[in-house]
Amino acid sequence: MNYRVIKENDLFLLTDEKGDIVSNHTYELGLYTKDTRFLSKFKLLINGESPIPLHSDGGENFRSSILLTNPHQEKDGELILWRESIQIERTRFIHDDVLYETVKATSFFPKEVSFNLGLQADADFADMFIVRGFQNGEVGKKGATISEPGSITFTYNGADQINRRTVISWDEPERNAHGGTVDFTWTLNHGESKELTFTVEALQQDEASKVTDQESALKALQHSYQQWNDSLPRIRTDHHQLEKLIQRGTDDLRVLLTDVGHGSFPVAGLPWFGVPFGRDSLIAALQLLPFNAEVAKGTLRTMAHYQGTKVDAWRDEQPGKIMHEIRYGELANTNQIPFAPYYGSVDSTPLFLMLLVETVNWTGDLKLAEELRSNIDRALEWIDQYGDRDGDLFVEYHQEASKGIANQGWKDSGDSVVHRNGDYAKSPIALSEVQGYVYQAKTGIARLLDRLGESGRAEALRVQSEQLKEKFNQDFWMEDVQFYAIALDEHKKQVGTITSNPGHLLQSGILTEERAKKVSEQLTNDNMFSGYGIRTMAVGEAGYNPMSYHDGSVWPHDNSMILLGMGKLGHQRQMNQVIDGLIEASGHFEYDRLPELFCGYDASLNKVVPYPVACSPQAWAAGTPLTFIQSLLGIFPDSLNNRILINPVLLDSMDELQIDELKVGEGVLSLNVKRIGDKVNVDIVKNTTGFDIENRLTARTH
Repeated sequence: MNYRVIKENDLFLLTDEKGDIVSNHTYELGLYTKDTRFLSKFKLLINGESPIPLHSDGGENFRSSILLTNPHQEKDGELILWRESIQIERTRFIHDDVLYETVKATSFFPKEVSFNLGLQADADFADMFIVRGFQNGEVGKKGATISEPGSITFTYNGADQINRRTVISWDEPERNAHGGTVDFTWTLNHGESKELTFTVEALQQDEASKVTDQESALKALQHSYQQWNDSLPRIRTDHHQLEKLIQRGTDDLRVLLTDVGHGSFPVAGLPWFGVPFGRDSLIAALQLLPFNAEVAKGTLRTMAHYQGTKVDAWRDEQPGKIMHEIRYGELANTNQIPFAPYYGSVDSTPLFLMLLVETVNWTGDLKLAEELRSNIDRALEWIDQYGDRDGDLFVEYHQEASKGIANQGWKDSGDSVVHRNGDYAKSPIALSEVQGYVYQAKTGIARLLDRLGESGRAEALRVQSEQLKEKFNQDFWMEDVQFYAIALDEHKKQVGTITSNPGHLLQSGILTEERAKKVSEQLTNDNMFSGYGIRTMAVGEAGYNPMSYHDGSVWPHDNSMILLGMGKLGHQRQMNQVIDGLIEASGHFEYDRLPELFCGYDASLNKVVPYPVACSPQAWAAGTPLTFIQSLLGIFPDSLNNRILINPVLLDSMDELQIDELKVGEGVLSLNVKRIGDKVNVDIVKNTTGFDIENRLTARTH
C-alpha cells in the first residue's frame, strides 16, 4: 500500500508514505470531505528539499506516524546540512472534522545547527468525480488566498452556490505565509527538539471553527476507540493469525463508521468510497451484526431515510427502492451526475430487508420493525412492481440513467455478466443471488409480520416465496454442469458461466439440500478455489481472467457471504477450506489486512498477487474475518422463538475458540469450543439471554 490514509467521520486524509500530498502519485492524494478535495498540496520541506523517509506507520487507522530525515545538502562546496542530521517526526490525527498534525524536529548534529522547515499547501476544491477522471462539468471558481499571522485560508465559490474554504493554522503565529507557503527557521543544539502543530479545517458556508487544543482532541478520539472496543465481544483462540485478523477487521470498521444524522453506519471503503453505499454498507453491517447490532440499526435507518419516493429515470429511482450511492460534491449538487442519491442497485432493496430480519433475529427488537414498517411495505412493493419488470417472479435490472451503471449487481463492471461463448449478456438481467436475497427477505419478513399480528400478509409472502423457489430452481439450474447460472438475460436465456454468485444462495433457503451440497463442492474445486479463496469466475470459462476486477479475482466479502451459508448448512469441510485460504492470504498484505480484492492466480505461485488499485481499508473486506467466527460457531439466533442455533467446528490449525459477552436478545452469551482428543466439545460458559441453545454439534474425527 503506497499511500497512507486516516479518517474520522466524514473527513479523510490521503497522502504518500512521507505524509505529503503531491500530484505525481498513483492515487489522487488530498484531504477530502463531502466528495470535495479541500487540500490538493501539502508538502513538508527542509531547506527547500523533500525529506527522506525512514519509517511510515499506517497500521493505526485514526493516527499516523511518519519518521523522516534530511538529505545531504551543500552548495558551492559549503556544507549546509550534513546528511541524516535532523530527525523529523510527523504525527497526525482527525477529530471533530479537524486535522491535527505535529511536526517535531530533533537535531543529532554535534554542534548548533540552523535549518528551514517549510510547508507548501494548496486547495483546488475539485469534485471527487473530476479528481478520479470519471466526469467533467461546469464548476465554480477559486477565490482569494488569504494570508494572516498564523494561518492561510483558501476559498472557493461553487457552481452549487456553496462557498468552501480550507483554513490552515499553526501555533507560531508570528510566522506569515506567502501565498500557499510558510517557512520556519529553527536553531537546535545536539539532542534538542522543537515542534509545531498545524490544524486544517474543511469548511462550507458559514461553518464555525471546531479547533480545540490538540491534547484534548486526541484524548477524546482515543476514548471513542476505547468505547468501541469495549462494546465488542471478546475473541480468544490459539490461532493467532485469526485473532489478528479479527482485531484488524473491527479496527477498520470503526474508522469507516460515519453518521449523516440517522446513526453510525459503515461507508464502503477508502480512499474513494467514503460515502453511504446501499449494498456495501448493508453487507458490512450484516457481517458486523453479531459484534455490534447498533451499527446495523444505524445503517437501516440511513437507508430508510433515502428510500426512493418517485420514478426518476435520471437516477434509476423508483418508489421503495433502496439507494446505491449518494454523493455530496459540486457535480451531484448541480445535477450534472445522478448521484444525489443514485439508485442503480438491484440488490440493495432485498438486502435492506434481509439485514432488518437478521437484526431482529439477533436483538429481538420488534420495535425496530414497527418503526420501519412503512419502509418494509415500500421495499416489498418495489420488488413486486418495479424489480420484477415483466411479472415472471424474478427481479431484474436495466439501466435507465444515461450516466448510471449498466450492470447493477455487486459485480457492476461492464464485462461481469458474460455467456459461456464470451458474449456479454444484455439487460434486463435477472441475477441468481438477487433471487435468493428476495426469497430470504420475504420469508424472514413473513416471520416478523406473524409476530406483529399480520398473519394474512405473512402467509401471502410465504406463498410468493414458494412460487419463486420452484421457478428459480427450474429456470436457473444447469443440469449439464450441476450448478446454477449466474443470470438470465433479456431473452430469459441462462448465462451459464460458472461464477461465485450462486454461492450467496446457500444462506437463503432457496436451494434444496442436495443442490446446496453441489454448489459448495463446485465452489471449492480447483477451478473455483485458488488456494487463497473462491474466485469470482471459474478457470476455463470464456471470460476468465485472474487479473480481472470481477471475472476471476478473489473478493473476500464474496467469500464471506458464501461462508455464512456454508456455516448455516453445516458444510464444514468446504467452509474450513475457504477460511484457511483467506487467513493465509491475509498474511501476504500490509498490516495483515484483507483488501477489497486480489488477483485469482493459483496458490502454486506461493504468493498472493495484489489487485493494483484495491481499496484498503474496505468495509466488507474488513467485515469478512468476523464472518469466520459466526461460521465456525455455526451460530444463528432466532430471538423471536427464544432460541439460539449453534453448530461449532474448529479449523485443523486451532484447538480452541472462545467468545465472551456476545450480545443476543437482551442478554449475553459466552461459550468455549475446544478440541479434546479427536472430539470437539462446546462449553456454555455464560448465558443470560433466557434462550434455549440448540447444539447441533456431533463428535468429529480430525
